[in-house]
Amino acid sequence: LDLYGGSLSATGASIRNCGDCLAQAAASCRFKTAAELVIDEMREGADCLREGREKLSLAIEESKVDGDAVLMGRIESMIGPMQSASGSLEEAGAAIMRREAVDVVGGLLMDCGEALGALAIAVEGLDPESEEGKLSSQRMGYSSQQMILAGKELRGEKKEKAVGKSWIKG
Repeated sequence: LDLYGGSLSATGASIRNCGDCLAQAAASCRFKTAAELVIDEMREGADCLREGREKLSLAIEESKVDGDAVLMGRIESMIGPMQSASGSLEEAGAAIMRREAVDVVGGLLMDCGEALGALAIAVEGLDPESEEGKLSSQRMGYSSQQMILAGKELRGEKKEKAVGKSWIKG
């Protein structure tokens, strides 16, 4: 897209910052005493997505000024998933803080993961010809799948077991 320094670029930075927060929260889950840090990082990630969503509104205005209706529509398709992911992530952090049941937190993480999956598709749609955009979308899609998997584990859903000899490595 070659749009550097604008609101769409700032949105990308916010999404990346959210990813950093989530990675820190996930790494901190190993420690029993890190609940406060996990809550803080999850809610900070939600704030990053919320800020990014606000930047999308400015990006729409910028594309309107540039007369790029196609880009404007593609940017608009990102707003819903970002808003949904931000809300679910914020609520998951709040649920941990309120000491709600683990399956409630798992459900919220699954909701966030699904929203991030939709956002990944929208990111790829910004410039379908771009290899960088495709790679970013794939990475976000993978993190979405991992968040959904974590949510399922928290909800107590069983993993699919390997069938046949697929468990053999080599």
